[in-house]
Amino acid sequence: TVEIGSQTWFAVNLNYNTGNSWCYDNNGSNCDIYGRLYTWEAATSACPDGWHLPSDDEWTTLIDFLGGEDVAGGKMKETGTTHWNSPNTGATNSSGFTALPGGYRSTNGGFYDRGSFGIWWSATEYSSASAWDRKLGYDTDGVDRDGRSKEDGFSVRCVRD
Repeated sequence: TVEIGSQTWFAVNLNYNTGNSWCYDNNGSNCDIYGRLYTWEAATSACPDGWHLPSDDEWTTLIDFLGGEDVAGGKMKETGTTHWNSPNTGATNSSGFTALPGGYRSTNGGFYDRGSFGIWWSATEYSSASAWDRKLGYDTDGVDRDGRSKEDGFSVRCVRD
């Protein structure tokens, strides 16, 4: 775990095998590194007792503590290019969050963008068919917020209750 401001977060992506979760390319070694990719529904119940999928507000609290959307991503990303594609812009991991680019699983069953992007669910719905997420990329030190299909497969970070 890692304490960032007033919050305690998992320091790795969740790798709990449950229904509607996958290893990137269905390769177990990818789960060992990047964690599993979960549909939103699976993500909402995947965190262990005492932990939960962070709300959109909890993600905002983290990002604000790290200086805001324009710079927080760099403070969250693992440094170097072992897992992140070059140039891994702005990556310092000064927060200890150690974000990894696990890519995602599309609703069509394809896997995309490992090495380029990490996308993490929030527990907050955007609409009946979508939920808020946070996205970090290899070519920016910012953090994107978007509402994406609940059927996509994204990474999970748990936060302490």
